[in-house]
Amino acid sequence: MPNLLGPAVLLAAVMTPAWAQTTAPVSDQPPGSSKAGSREAQGRTDENAVRQAEDAFGTSVGRETIGLYNASSVRGFSPIAAGNARIDGLYFDQAWGLSARIRRSTTIRVGISAQGYPFPAPTGIVDYSLRKPGEQAKAALLVGGDSYGAAYLETDAELPLAGRVLGLGFGAATGSNEYPNGTDSRYRNAALSLRWRPSAAFEIVPFWNRMETYDDEKAPSYLPAGPVLPPRIERRRFLGPDWADYRSTGMNYGLLANAEAGGGWLLRAGVFRSQYEDHRAFTHLLTGLTPDGRANRLLIADPPSGTASTSGELRATRLIAEGPRLHSLHLSLRGRDRRRHYDGSQLFDLGPTTVDAPVVLPEPAYRFGPQTHDRTRQHTAGVAYEGRWRGVGEIGFGLQKTDYSKELHKPGLAPATAQDKPWLYNATAAVPLGENLVVFGSFTRGLEESGVAPSNAVNRNELLPAIRTTQGDLGLRYALTPAIKLVATLFELRKPYFNFDASNRYAQLGEVENRGLELSLAGALTPRLNLVAGAVLSRPRATGEGVRLGRVGERPVGMSRRSVELNLDWRTPWLDGLSLDMSASHSGAVTATVDNRVALPARTLASLSGRYRFTLMERPASLRVAVSNLFDTYGLELRGAGAYDVIAGRLASAYLSVDF
Repeated sequence: MPNLLGPAVLLAAVMTPAWAQTTAPVSDQPPGSSKAGSREAQGRTDENAVRQAEDAFGTSVGRETIGLYNASSVRGFSPIAAGNARIDGLYFDQAWGLSARIRRSTTIRVGISAQGYPFPAPTGIVDYSLRKPGEQAKAALLVGGDSYGAAYLETDAELPLAGRVLGLGFGAATGSNEYPNGTDSRYRNAALSLRWRPSAAFEIVPFWNRMETYDDEKAPSYLPAGPVLPPRIERRRFLGPDWADYRSTGMNYGLLANAEAGGGWLLRAGVFRSQYEDHRAFTHLLTGLTPDGRANRLLIADPPSGTASTSGELRATRLIAEGPRLHSLHLSLRGRDRRRHYDGSQLFDLGPTTVDAPVVLPEPAYRFGPQTHDRTRQHTAGVAYEGRWRGVGEIGFGLQKTDYSKELHKPGLAPATAQDKPWLYNATAAVPLGENLVVFGSFTRGLEESGVAPSNAVNRNELLPAIRTTQGDLGLRYALTPAIKLVATLFELRKPYFNFDASNRYAQLGEVENRGLELSLAGALTPRLNLVAGAVLSRPRATGEGVRLGRVGERPVGMSRRSVELNLDWRTPWLDGLSLDMSASHSGAVTATVDNRVALPARTLASLSGRYRFTLMERPASLRVAVSNLFDTYGLELRGAGAYDVIAGRLASAYLSVDF
């Protein structure tokens, strides 16, 4: 008769990846749970991305973010645009991102960190960890700013209302941002959550998070004439128009529920509502920009537009322990219903200008046109199995059937519909070779979104079709010491290639594949020194008729062949509580135009920081001071094929956090 795991162990085993403890006794410790738990910050003063990161693939804690990847870029693609967001592992269709008031941390699940995920995705997963009220009353206050002039105030609190049965969490923030292009904005956000645990086997966590951005001026994007980069752009200078302010409201709310149903069954459910509304929006373009700074100025004003999505997942999991073997069976139902309204924009051609000419025109009267509406519905049923055998290895596979449909209603045209009902599947395996080495591999086929057309396309904001993508990887994890892990992964990812065609329409141009090698080295080198280092060496390549005919280059826009990142955190021996950290990142040349005639040059950025933990009025406190882009490197960032903006120069910042 198999041994059934208890509810606490059952929940931990389901919510943590399998790879970290492949060779550990199955019944002793859920895979990956010990280190993940020990590294999680207990308060705002404990937040430290370098010390808490398990690998170099992407970790965000509080105001700190490190790693090779982020929510917008994993192996050359965007997991958020692809629809691969999760909240505590459950499916979430994100229209607006979770703020730090409700999000404790963000982890990028790709390669080995996705092993043990029952339903992975080809472009990687952005996994949000929700802030949940605990059993102890606590509060935190954070105040900070930077040398550009930004300032902010944040507060978070947890309050037990009925011991461990009921807890309340809340937070609020307000502040202003200052950007390298000279614009600024103001924001405020707030969050509420409850944690109701009437028994050890049942928990419900409802939450609410609202964010507002206003007085956000719109600086131009620079579009050169011909195959050249823009002339040098002076940072921290905004020349108007002052009335072209962006204002938006975003909101996320929903609930998570966990229930141990007996017999080794765990039921998990998440229902989420994500929405945003652009109350005022503008696109500012300097087109035909010449090397001497002459251009034509265009301004596009948008009527109110927005997106709202209801999504969620119901998952039933059965875990059975048989001595050295652990079997996991997952049954999942997930779905989403997303609606958008957009278009009706008005174009203002402000005529010839120069990059240093101020815009002094009065705000015009707007005459917006009718809007486009679209609706996307998707329902997916899936089954997945994981088997772990102590000292032997683990395997996993999943099968999903999805029903995808989209309706598009453009003014003056008959409604258009699109449907797809593919089978999706994945398989994973990991085998320990000795005490310190694990070899792993996976293959995933998914149906993902391809985002929306950018603002400088003739079909701007248009929702692009869902696409079928595949990804395979093969790698190893080697424990150099008990505290230092090396991960090396070979990967290949294939999906359709979308970018600008000859008529400036954003459409599919062919296929794109990205093959490469990922490296990650993370952990404690000494009791005082932590390291997180990584590199990606890849060969992205576009294929298709456009490439064969010479209209499209072989190198996809926005992708680089190499990136390297190094992060160090050193706790000094001469002053208790003082730590120094540094980071350096290098990016190879980034292809900037569809024809491959222009590329952003390679660049290396360095930052230095210090953190001092001390006691302030008998409360834990932490002061963090940082200087980013230490050598004031000039650079451009891509805002779409052939469109550019400047990166931030040297920037000093500081914040003080206090836990109560």
